[in-house]
Amino acid sequence: MSVATPPRFAVGGRRPPVAANRPPRGRAVRRALTGWAFAGPATVIVLGLSVFPAVWAFFISRTKWNGVAPATDVGWRNYSRLADDPGALDAARQTLLLTVTFVPGSIVLGILIAVALNRKIRFIAFYRTCIFVPYVASAAATGILAGYVFSPQFGIVNAALRHLGLPAQQFLESPSQALLTLVVIALWGEVGFTTVLYLAALQDIPSELVEAAVVDGAGPWRVFRHVTLPHLRPVTVFATVWQTITALQLFDLIYTTTRGGPLNTTQTVVYYVYELAFQTRRLGYGAALAYLLFVVTLLLTAAVIIYNRRRGSEAF
Repeated sequence: MSVATPPRFAVGGRRPPVAANRPPRGRAVRRALTGWAFAGPATVIVLGLSVFPAVWAFFISRTKWNGVAPATDVGWRNYSRLADDPGALDAARQTLLLTVTFVPGSIVLGILIAVALNRKIRFIAFYRTCIFVPYVASAAATGILAGYVFSPQFGIVNAALRHLGLPAQQFLESPSQALLTLVVIALWGEVGFTTVLYLAALQDIPSELVEAAVVDGAGPWRVFRHVTLPHLRPVTVFATVWQTITALQLFDLIYTTTRGGPLNTTQTVVYYVYELAFQTRRLGYGAALAYLLFVVTLLLTAAVIIYNRRRGSEAF
């Protein structure tokens, strides 16, 4: 006894309707080709200016090369020598100190300034513009200006200290003060970025939540702690990653102010790579240190993202 197979048609014997919005295959291919025709040249340029130099630098990092004579393959010897290089260890230590002071400072200042600029006061647009101007200004110009502001002889800061009856400071010329002074200069130039991020996030918080918390008897501090801060967590994750990368790659301020001095106390990893590659002409060794910095930056970024995703904050 045979069993009848059910028909492939819908109820009533009619075929299911074909999606009316689906374009023909030929038209979809033409659209894709048109899009790639516009985006393709830019994509090739971006890849050529980023991926190709990165791959080439990796091959250079496995050689001994001064940029003129033929390169000599040394394998992983450049990487193994980094662990015994006191200059690299000192640069890593100073980079770590710069990062752990700059990143939290930029986050905290960004939140505080954003909260202040989120109020309805007169000339608020002018204040918001002023806080963002240092970020869009040239970093080289910022470094040159900071050299005059913190000059021990005729700087504005020391003039203010003398007016208050306080002793003048050496700032960028002192081995114990130079790195912290650079942190202050970097914060002045970068805090506008985090402020804009947090200001946008604050304006995105539903006002009903704040009003409900106030009605329930919460004061300003409790509203900020239990309503505002949880909504700022994804922005904090993004800002932490971005500012960490900024701190690890800080070069222009150091080049225009201290040049790694005094006594190499402001020589970060990036500036040490510059000295190795372009001053002592040890291109292979400098490329190896640059790749090690890339790996550390990648691992730190991944650790922050994974940790916050496990806590329920997804900013990427």
